[in-house]
Amino acid sequence: MFAEKRVLLTRGEIVKIKIKAVRRGVWFRALTRAERACLDLAVMVVQRVRSRLLGKVLFSVLKKLEESMESQVGCLMREVGGNLAKKLSKIAQAWGNGSAVNWAEDSGFKRYLTVTYMNAPT
Repeated sequence: MFAEKRVLLTRGEIVKIKIKAVRRGVWFRALTRAERACLDLAVMVVQRVRSRLLGKVLFSVLKKLEESMESQVGCLMREVGGNLAKKLSKIAQAWGNGSAVNWAEDSGFKRYLTVTYMNAPT
């Protein structure tokens, strides 16, 4: 969601993420008191973040929040689904399927493989 090189954070963006985190029950569980205080103080004082140092601090806290709010399927899609899609894509290409090149980047295919992986018996 955020680009680390050019962080242009505004009060509105921080508030939106905070509301989302509070509603999902992640605000108090994922952040320390100091991290919550940094975000709250930034919302009270800053309209738009101009300081590079403040941007780095807020970026790291917001990234931590985003990762905490990610669903189990989303997390496994990143870790497991992508690797499975790449392997199956290579196998299908070796068998002569030309359209299999796009499988590794198809988010629907990754989601399908992830859900199948999650529901497979151990």
